[in-house]
Amino acid sequence: MTKPLDVNLINGIALAFEGDAVYSYYIRKHLIFKGQTKPSQLHHLATKYVSAKAQASLAQAMLDARLLTEKEEDIYKRGRNTKSHTKAKNADVITYRMSTGFEAVMGYLDMTNQQERLEELIIWCINHVEQNA
Repeated sequence: MTKPLDVNLINGIALAFEGDAVYSYYIRKHLIFKGQTKPSQLHHLATKYVSAKAQASLAQAMLDARLLTEKEEDIYKRGRNTKSHTKAKNADVITYRMSTGFEAVMGYLDMTNQQERLEELIIWCINHVEQNA
């Protein structure tokens, strides 16, 4: 096993890579527990939570609600401002970058073992999406 890396030194793209997996996992689990079991239906429903557009909207809603701590907002900005060498398939650059910032926060919380805070934000996101559907 490799030596642990200081999470504060991990770049925004790497945090977003982790955050994408973690957030997707929670959303998939949520949808399955709601009774959704058909793969095509699951994929369609998941995009309401997990797409770049949805995540950018959630990021903006969390910022507007002043939901993020100062550290979380710094992580969001680090993820949002990191130059990516990939392009979003279905989103403009600003939306894609905001989504990357959102994922970076999720990745940071997971990698710093802040599961309670991670789940608090994810539950907030789920409720926000479902109330605004």
